[in-house]
Amino acid sequence: MKDTPLANCERDFLLKAIEEKKRLDGRQTYDYRKIKITFGTDYGCCFVDLGKTRVMAQVSCEIVTPKENRPNEGIMFFNIELSPMASPAFEQGRQSELSVNLNRQLERCLRNSKCIDTESLCVVSGEKVWQIRVDIHMLNHDGNLMDAASIAAITALYHFKRPDVGIQGEEVTVYPPEERDPIPLSIYHMPISVSFSFFQQGTYLLVDPCEREERVMDGLLMIAMNKHREICSIQSSGGIMLLKEQVMRCSKIASVKVSEITELITKALENDKKARKAGGRFGFAESMPQERITALKKDETPVEMTDVTETANDIVQKAEAPPQTVPSPVLPVPGMGQVGLGLQNSWGLEDDEEEEEEDDDSVEEQEEKVTKMEVEQHRKEQSSGDVVEISDSEEEEVIILQPEIPNRGPKNAGSSSDQKGAAKSKKRQTK
Repeated sequence: MKDTPLANCERDFLLKAIEEKKRLDGRQTYDYRKIKITFGTDYGCCFVDLGKTRVMAQVSCEIVTPKENRPNEGIMFFNIELSPMASPAFEQGRQSELSVNLNRQLERCLRNSKCIDTESLCVVSGEKVWQIRVDIHMLNHDGNLMDAASIAAITALYHFKRPDVGIQGEEVTVYPPEERDPIPLSIYHMPISVSFSFFQQGTYLLVDPCEREERVMDGLLMIAMNKHREICSIQSSGGIMLLKEQVMRCSKIASVKVSEITELITKALENDKKARKAGGRFGFAESMPQERITALKKDETPVEMTDVTETANDIVQKAEAPPQTVPSPVLPVPGMGQVGLGLQNSWGLEDDEEEEEEDDDSVEEQEEKVTKMEVEQHRKEQSSGDVVEISDSEEEEVIILQPEIPNRGPKNAGSSSDQKGAAKSKKRQTK
């Protein structure tokens, strides 16, 4: 699934705001979003919130065979997963160009900078070494994934502890944490990535771009640096040409940001260490009372509660007395009706009954008119020689009998007289 296209009016608005040195979230040009670092229950599990961007890093280890060209060094492996949970633009089970670039940049930042002593991960030279695997999951995407991933990865590596190993001859024994305390990794320095976005062909510069700012930017510069101001890696993307002065300016800004983030990571690690040592709540248990794992997460808002009773009494005294409401027979709003309380029914039921009675009277009058018309028609037909018979049965209302043509003879005379007598008797019954 592709990203939702950005409207031209929104693009123009973002560029116009950047020209006026304004950002959507109210930050200044060189300001970072709020960074929050939390740890899981196990060692090596770290959550990093960079504004609305949320990343989880999990470190694991296993004993494997070393590489042939480096038999005395351990193996570092990084894996970044972009799941559809973070953004609908990410597809499940398919590596996109963004994930490949993030993996490469993270390897340059952490593995190629030699921040971890890989020789300390060797168990038996040429036979068994530790493989450290760092899995990074994007939980929510709101821009600047590289910075959030680098902070989460290096913090999780500092927080991780591998099991202790004992060697007796050719046998290698891995001790669980209950028997021997796990051993932390040997880390020399802490490289952290800082991203810069350029607009209008390098005229304007922003630090820590959000997701919408990344859509309208012309180029991106990533600088990985430690607190000693040593550049570990640098990468430019977007096809924009940068001047020497621009790169030096970005490096100075990155040195300040890296020192601030390093202090934040150090404090977070110290607080977690103290909580675990004191036996307090930490990791997943610490998140329970603060409702961090629920979907209805809300920030606490301070409310002044000192003079609540006095304020309430003043409001009650100054307020006007409510008017006494009396049930009125008058309808307040057209289209409403009242029934009961000795009032006249206003739902129009009586009118309906009168209309039904009038309809019944009109039906009876129509029936009388029909019977009169039938009688008159019967008389006319009788005078013309035809016989009309009107029956009261429901199946046949009117039956017309065509009499046979009478012949001149003694036999037919009797039959015609009988027919006339029967017609007269039926006519009396109908009357």
